[in-house]
Amino acid sequence: MEPESPSSSEPAVTTCYRHPKVESYVRCTRCERFICPDCMRDAAVGHQCPECVQEGARTVRQARTAFGGRISAVPLVTYVLIGLNVVAYVAELLRPSIVDDFAMLGRGLAGPDGLHYVWQSAYPADFHLEGVIDGEWYRLLTGAFLHIPPTDGTFGILHIVMNMVTLWNVGRVVEAQLGRARYLSLYLLSALGGSVLVLLLAPDASTVGASGAIFGVCTAYYVLARRLGADPAGINRFMAGLLIWLVISAVVTSWQGHLGGLLTGGLIALGFAYAPRDRRRVLVQAGACVGVLALLVVLALAKAAAMTG
Repeated sequence: MEPESPSSSEPAVTTCYRHPKVESYVRCTRCERFICPDCMRDAAVGHQCPECVQEGARTVRQARTAFGGRISAVPLVTYVLIGLNVVAYVAELLRPSIVDDFAMLGRGLAGPDGLHYVWQSAYPADFHLEGVIDGEWYRLLTGAFLHIPPTDGTFGILHIVMNMVTLWNVGRVVEAQLGRARYLSLYLLSALGGSVLVLLLAPDASTVGASGAIFGVCTAYYVLARRLGADPAGINRFMAGLLIWLVISAVVTSWQGHLGGLLTGGLIALGFAYAPRDRRRVLVQAGACVGVLALLVVLALAKAAAMTG
């Protein structure tokens, strides 16, 4: 019998399927292909290749909040909204006419009147609707990112500070409960709802500020907390404080904008909170947003038509 050749007794050299020049003797526990140390991903048993890890991640159900939103550790939308408001405020310092170009319903000047500031107009009442009636509908939303000009005294600073502090404290909680997409929809629609109610009830008023949107976020906080079974005494005190703020705004600022944001935010929050927890949930929640948006658009168009008719 001939002796066995050395080459036949040596094990075959195996290489990583992703790096053919790298020797490897470890197999992926899922697809059984050879993988090198750079391609190894820890699994429950052994190691898996990057492709199998990605495939497994797609089949794993992602964690959701109680209202269907994606869980995120960073309240990114709240940070971005605060940033946009601050940037707009700085722009008002550099270019004061930005208030004229993007305010909700027209131009306004702030002036001292006793213990607070009120909006005073240097133009005829119909000027305030000129931009909206001429098709500049963006004013109904862009005005929610402007605040009383900082050149108009202490109240101009307090206006944005109070709004941003409230958004920081409440917005982060609501964003964590709803997820980013639902939270952003709530904020923008609440801002629009505040502007539309000003258009309906006080079309000759000059109003700016994020208060309408923030009232919507605060109302959503109350609705979501009730839905989750939070301490009734605590959230009732929160809502009472919000209503007191609404009453005070009747003297200091635009209560119509605040009330519009409150009502809009409440309607959307109800749709988010009480949608069925099954496959219909996204459809119901999206339907609530679309329905509220359609209502606001109809009301705004009807008011503009009445003013020009």
